[in-house]
Amino acid sequence: MKLLVYRLKKALGDYRVGAFVEERVIDLNEAYRQLLLHQGEIDLVRNINSLLPTNISDYYSLGEVAFERSKEAIDFTMRNGLTKGVYDKEEVELAPPIPKGSKIICVGKNYKDHVMEMKSDIPDFPVLFNKFSNAIIGAEDSIQKSVYTEKLDYEGELTIVIGKEASHVRKEEALHYILGYTIGNDISARDLQKRTPQWLQGKSLDHSSPIGPWVVTGDEIQNPANLSIKTFVNGELRQNSNTEHLIFNIPFLIEFVSRLITLEPGDVILTGTPDGVGFGMEPPQYLQAGDTVKVEIEKIGTLENKVVDEKKSIR
Repeated sequence: MKLLVYRLKKALGDYRVGAFVEERVIDLNEAYRQLLLHQGEIDLVRNINSLLPTNISDYYSLGEVAFERSKEAIDFTMRNGLTKGVYDKEEVELAPPIPKGSKIICVGKNYKDHVMEMKSDIPDFPVLFNKFSNAIIGAEDSIQKSVYTEKLDYEGELTIVIGKEASHVRKEEALHYILGYTIGNDISARDLQKRTPQWLQGKSLDHSSPIGPWVVTGDEIQNPANLSIKTFVNGELRQNSNTEHLIFNIPFLIEFVSRLITLEPGDVILTGTPDGVGFGMEPPQYLQAGDTVKVEIEKIGTLENKVVDEKKSIR
């Protein structure tokens, strides 16, 4: 299932939880309501928002129950050719498919070739830092280039979305705590990042870091350790690697992080970027207003965003 957060362009109401199926968006709450009506479950229909919430935070808090009900709702909609609550992709705008208050944990130096191009040392332990929610934008938003940076860079990354509370998880069980996977672009202001030993100021600029367009649930990606990952800038291939080259793989990361921090449904982990970033080119090639950055990850899809100057940004 491709889980997303959307709202109708013509209405611009509250964002709702949907699924992307055969090039269309299905509203999961409405689809499940139609299923219950078909089954004659009138009393359950009255509690539809608690059974399958429209809010992504509430949805994630239900865990596997929401996932199973969503699959039932999608199957019922497709089998019966229902159209209510089903929209063409052009009719909707997408938001990041994660709750607003999620913990956004990033992993640095997690591909050997990227470590080398950054002229750094291979770490003995995962290098962790965080972003704040002010940095996160959706698949259809523009990357805002702050007036305080001249060295804005891209970093395409496989991103994990947590599905249930995880504390002191063993790596052998780690994949069971993952709801699914999405695409992240860890936009980095290299001049701000490198002026102090701490990276935060270069990693969490307002409206800078896209995540999306949807979360592909774990049942559709049973082996996240073998996914191709590519990043293009204005159509030019810059990053071309595979998640098999991660220094610290996903089960290890879940075990490592959950020993330090309790992970909750909707939290995300950006797993690191491969080589090919603008900083590592000769001469360095940084993002400018008007550029388009596209990240493609096998079995997930494409995340494509334009870069705009801060003073010209609409959102």
